[in-house]
Amino acid sequence: MTLRPILFAILVTASCANLREPAATDRLRPCKHDDGPIEGYCGAMDVWEDRDAKTGRMIPLKIIVFPALKRKAAKDPLFFLAGGPGQGAASIAGMARDLVRRIGQDRDLVFVDQRGTGKSNPLECKREDEDEDDNVEAAVQRMRACLDKLKTKADLTKYTTAIAMADLEEVRQFLGYGKINLYGGSYGTRAALVYARMFPANVRAVILDGVAPTDMRLPLYMARDGQRALSLLFRDCAADKACNERFPRLQERLDALLSAAPRKIRYTHPRTGVEKEVEVKRLTVGGLIFVTLYSPKLAALVPLLIEQAEKGNYSGFFALGSAFESSAGGIAQGMHFSVVCSEDATRIEPGAIERETANTFVGAEMAGWRMKVCAFWPHGKVDANYFANTPSDIPALILSGELDPVTPPSWGDQIAKQWKNARHIVVPATGHGAAGGGCMPKLMAQFLNEGGAASLDAACVQNVKRPPFILGPSGADPMGGLAAK
Repeated sequence: MTLRPILFAILVTASCANLREPAATDRLRPCKHDDGPIEGYCGAMDVWEDRDAKTGRMIPLKIIVFPALKRKAAKDPLFFLAGGPGQGAASIAGMARDLVRRIGQDRDLVFVDQRGTGKSNPLECKREDEDEDDNVEAAVQRMRACLDKLKTKADLTKYTTAIAMADLEEVRQFLGYGKINLYGGSYGTRAALVYARMFPANVRAVILDGVAPTDMRLPLYMARDGQRALSLLFRDCAADKACNERFPRLQERLDALLSAAPRKIRYTHPRTGVEKEVEVKRLTVGGLIFVTLYSPKLAALVPLLIEQAEKGNYSGFFALGSAFESSAGGIAQGMHFSVVCSEDATRIEPGAIERETANTFVGAEMAGWRMKVCAFWPHGKVDANYFANTPSDIPALILSGELDPVTPPSWGDQIAKQWKNARHIVVPATGHGAAGGGCMPKLMAQFLNEGGAASLDAACVQNVKRPPFILGPSGADPMGGLAAK
């Protein structure tokens, strides 16, 4: 047998391999355990901190790509834009990929730590005092001290959303993609809207989950929107026979509890086991209730926690606070304030916070301490037209949770009216982040595969129901709850 046919076959195979289209993963390497999920490809791309001057400090942007599972995959990937502001997309890639796993069957999934987050020159201001949550002055002083440290590693005026989206366009080019799809969650929706405005020719379709538009003016409406979510919770408890019998007149009882603050109590820290005396303030209770409203599963505890606190037992509230400490640690607060102070706080007129927080359980302090930080935090340049909700014909699937305390459906309606190819789906009994609710993963994948939302049958989202209220140590069991009374 001659070797000539074998050599010819080898040469043909090699030529075909060389002719294949380049892939985004060619610029990356398989992830190791310490830098990302091992199924992904990791890498970094340097960008100028000062994109206009193109001199000075470079920022390495952390990138993770999960290649599509199907051999014949779509060429247009999904770029995942994280929330906060201050959360790094690549840093949460393992968890976030589960949210869009069905989409990842057909197209690459791309996660980039936005400048100032994750491993992209993170602007972190970590807490050292676990009791700081309701100590406004301590929080403000920590941010002032953090600012002095951050000035040595960053020009804090260069971390606005528009600059970061120019980075993302450079990443798209670096990875060799043509048109891309965007998923934005919470603040990530703002980032997606800005990218789509800046580079419309490069965007195929957009998914916006919990819309936070450029004219939102964080944190102006947080108390108002949180009060709406709490009122819905009290309404649903009153409509539930077991909950209403167990916890009647919840709004009245909460008002009395908040009016009694501040009060000193002794409690045992749920994580350290250390017994200590603390002062429970209005912001202690209001702030913890606010964060539980992000998740209906956690919000199901609120009536029971109010009853326990009436009796002087705040251990449930403090246990929740301890649980939220780890999630708060994932937000680079320096980057958070570089965005909010530049893009939102400058447009909040004097007296607006007092007006918008009146008659709310949160009150003015949650927004007020942020405004105190913005009074000394560096402000980046933002063009006046940045705040306009620009019309677009890009296909958009807009998602809102009916019970969302921070980005309720009214914000999604605002964008849906401007985008002529948009469809807004409100998912019942859902808090902040609707993409994981019920049949939404299937609908999101269908939307991207079809390139539009016109044919989506969204009736399936009506199957999402509020979790049952926790009535006592026996959980949601009515008899267990009543027995515990």
